[in-house]
Order: sequence, then structure tokens, then C-alpha cells
Amino acid sequence: MSKPWANFSNNLRLACSTHRSVSELCRTIGINRQQFNRYLNGGTLPSAHNLLTIAAAFGLEPVDFDLPPGVFRSKLGERRRHADLTGPLADAFPGDLHALEPYLGFYQAWHTSLSWPDRIVCACAHLRENGGQVLVSTLERIEDTENGIVQRSRYVGLAAYRHERIFLTELTRGEAPTFGQTILMPFETYQRRYLRGITMGISWRANNLPYATRTVWHYLGKRVNKRSLISRCGIYAPNSATLPPAVLSFLTEAQPVAAAPVQAPRPDRRAPP
Repeated sequence: MSKPWANFSNNLRLACSTHRSVSELCRTIGINRQQFNRYLNGGTLPSAHNLLTIAAAFGLEPVDFDLPPGVFRSKLGERRRHADLTGPLADAFPGDLHALEPYLGFYQAWHTSLSWPDRIVCACAHLRENGGQVLVSTLERIEDTENGIVQRSRYVGLAAYRHERIFLTELTRGEAPTFGQTILMPFETYQRRYLRGITMGISWRANNLPYATRTVWHYLGKRVNKRSLISRCGIYAPNSATLPPAVLSFLTEAQPVAAAPVQAPRPDRRAPP
């Protein structure tokens, strides 16, 4: 039996890499972690019952684990896409995946916000391909020492390329998640550093008021110093020498558009995560 199942352990390791932790997976499917390690290391094969349980956890059939690794990877990605996306948006992402490839990598993302009047917010973002989808993750890290406010916001979502535009739909991480939507113009022929567009969301310091504002994404490449990237996140005065001229000129040409009259920000001492 070992010869026909020569690909099992490699494919199982690949499948497990899509989970947060192997221990969590073992608890979920009810298989002892030490026994599961033997499967991962190729020391033994699972019983028919355990094999069926493992395959079901990944939305696969037992025989799929003996496929050549490249074929298995494709099938695993296909199953994950179907599991992650259902309903009317199932076919919306990623649109033209080939067109998105030049945009994969890290960005410094700038925008104005109702939550921080007269300031420009700098965040960092990452676009990466995974299983046929383009995942986007964004981090905002703001410390307002004057008002004692510390804000840590994380967003995760999907990207799509359609009608020569880049659409980003993100969900905030936390107990009460909300959505954000960003639409970016692609690179120009002779300008391949900045993406300009519009971002929409709600302002936590203005009673969750919906608003839209301009945004600029500065492309930094596929490999960056992540610590340095995150350290630049924060809020900046418009006269800060840190702001690139292309960012400042685009963002200060227009103010955020709110769904209702904007009142003074709430005196929160700490932002929600």
C-alpha cells in the first residue's frame, strides 16, 4: 500500500499549511497529534476511517492525497476557492488574475480620514496570490500621544481586476467587523510607483459615519524590510517632510465626502482594535 500512496505525506503537509496550526486541526477532526505527526512524516498511513476524516476536513476525497503534488496543489486551491466564496460574488474574484500579477507586493497606503481631521493616515498593505485568489491585508498603527489614543486596525480581504480597475474588498479584524472598499487606478505607462483611487468606509470617531476619500498606494516591491514598513505607519501633518509630493498633492486637492454633516470627533481615549 505504501507505494501507491507515495505522495500522501507531502500532500498532507501541503494541505496542513493552509491551516493556522496542526494542533488546532487535530482537535477539530479528533485525531491524536502524535499519531497525526506519523502521517506527516510518512511513518505510517492512516486507517480508512481516519483518511476519510482528514480528506473531509479539506473538502477532498481520500484518493486525492495520492495525486502528484502539482495536481494536488491545484485541486486543493480549487476546493478552497469554492469553500471560501459562495453566492453571487463567487465568480467576482480575482477577475483578470494575470493583470493583477504586476501589483503583487507591499505598499505604503496613504489617505485622509474623518477620524483624524487635518491629518494624513499612513498604513501598510500587502497583495499576494494564494490558490488562484489575490489576498489583501492592511495594517493601520496610530499613536496619538496628545490625546492618549492608540489604534491598531487590521483588514483582510480580496482583490479583483475588472474594467481596468483594481477593486479591494476588505473586512476589519475584531469582535465587530466592518467592510471597506477601495478602487484603484492601474499604473500609468510611464509611472509605475503610485496607485491612485478612492477608499470608502466608516469613521469610528464620527459615530460610524460612512465616508469616501482619496487614497494613494506607493508600490515598494515584493521584498521589503517589514519592520521599517510598519514603523512608518501613523498620522502625519500635511506639512510633514515625510510625505512624498505625489501623495500630498493628490490627497489635499479634495476633502473626504461624508454621508451626513460631520460633528467633532468623539473624545475616545482608545480606539477599538
